[in-house]
Amino acid sequence: MGSSESSRNDQMIVAIRRIIRAVDIHSRSLIRDFSITTPQLLVLRTIKLRGEETAARLSEQISLSQPTMTGIVRRLSDRGLIQRRRSKTDRRKVMLRLTDKARDVLASAPSPLQDSFLERYQRLPEWEQTQILSAFQRVVSMMEAGTIDASPVLTTDVFNSANPTSNVP
Repeated sequence: MGSSESSRNDQMIVAIRRIIRAVDIHSRSLIRDFSITTPQLLVLRTIKLRGEETAARLSEQISLSQPTMTGIVRRLSDRGLIQRRRSKTDRRKVMLRLTDKARDVLASAPSPLQDSFLERYQRLPEWEQTQILSAFQRVVSMMEAGTIDASPVLTTDVFNSANPTSNVP
């Protein structure tokens, strides 16, 4: 293996680690500075956009499993960030809406990391977007990560894999 090949290999691993670290740093700063996880922030932002929503619809919109959404809703409710109420038109449905406290959090919290990434990605020419997507898909394949379930939410599991938001107040 020549020095240029070794350098390329090192640069590839460093690039992957930088991506992982960027997501980790952003996730940790949200928790440290706002006591909120990225999925919780996305739930609050989605409710703000929709006005009111059911947990099931939120789960679909954000691509999170129903059990994960149930835990997030419980924690947000316990912290006084969302209110639950029965739908007036269908008493079986529980509607979720933001509290004033949640609006304050949303006013001060930064956008999720994926928003700024996607904004920049979408400004690229279509050929370059396709090239980047293809390269990322190849990396996923090379890391044998194609069967790993993942939502389109950039976050790291900073606590534990069974319940990543269990330690967030």
